[in-house]
Amino acid sequence: MTHQRPISPLKAFLTKLVLCLGWLITKLPFSLQISIGKALGWLLLIIAKRRRHIAQTNIDLAFKDYTREQRQNIIREHFISLGISLIEIPNCWWGSDSKLKNLAQIHGIEHLEQAQRNNEGIILLSAHFTHLEIAGRLLAMHAPFFVMYRPHENPILEQVMSNSRQKRFSLAIKRSEVKTMLKSLKDGHTVWYAPDQNFGLKNSIFSPFFGIPAATNTATSRFARISGAKVIPFFSSRIDDKYQLTILPPLTDFPTEDIQKDTDRINKLIEDHVKLAPEQYLWSHRRYKDRPDNEPGLY
Repeated sequence: MTHQRPISPLKAFLTKLVLCLGWLITKLPFSLQISIGKALGWLLLIIAKRRRHIAQTNIDLAFKDYTREQRQNIIREHFISLGISLIEIPNCWWGSDSKLKNLAQIHGIEHLEQAQRNNEGIILLSAHFTHLEIAGRLLAMHAPFFVMYRPHENPILEQVMSNSRQKRFSLAIKRSEVKTMLKSLKDGHTVWYAPDQNFGLKNSIFSPFFGIPAATNTATSRFARISGAKVIPFFSSRIDDKYQLTILPPLTDFPTEDIQKDTDRINKLIEDHVKLAPEQYLWSHRRYKDRPDNEPGLY
């Protein structure tokens, strides 16, 4: 559970200042916003040494067959993508539908629409790409779904994010509210869920991700089994200042009785889509933080 502690007056002032700047930036042409985001990305590459080390480690592990130059290029492009994401997020909160609606091309939405017409519970399976937030915002303009989230520790940011979630999504469910999620699925709702971050070993098993054992939550398989929900993958990519949203057909023969097999399948599915635009995945997260017994830490 995330506890919100009081923040200092200085941090509150700086948070509000950044929010004001973010709101102002949303008023600019979107192509100009992207250019600002790229500049922020270059700045992050220089100053965010800890995150750069994490991204470097992850990319060296995941793409060990690449040349050093290729891996360095992914890192540079990754931080540019991160910078753009800082510009995308204010658009998720304050961007108008009329301004955003032409930014997305959606492929395969019929798979989601058919299952929703049948009142089937749906786990809308996604992954942590740098443009995850705006991808969800864009899809929500075309289809209703619930969203799972982790509350932010900064109460000012959390209030802004909460207001946006209430406005954009049918229902927002805290990551800890498992019973609410299961009930929603059993009642025939769609829940957007991304299981690909390392939140510890509880309810997780080690599953290959780019050939490296990664602690992976088994919730996708467990939730699908308990609720009877379909699992429909939803991935996205950023192409210049536009977004391609791809919804795949429901997974067949899922879940099985083998939770390891199910989890490996989910990781492989995510891995395949990361390979399409590797710089856009959130490599600055410690995906390989927890290690199997007797293995040394990687960071």
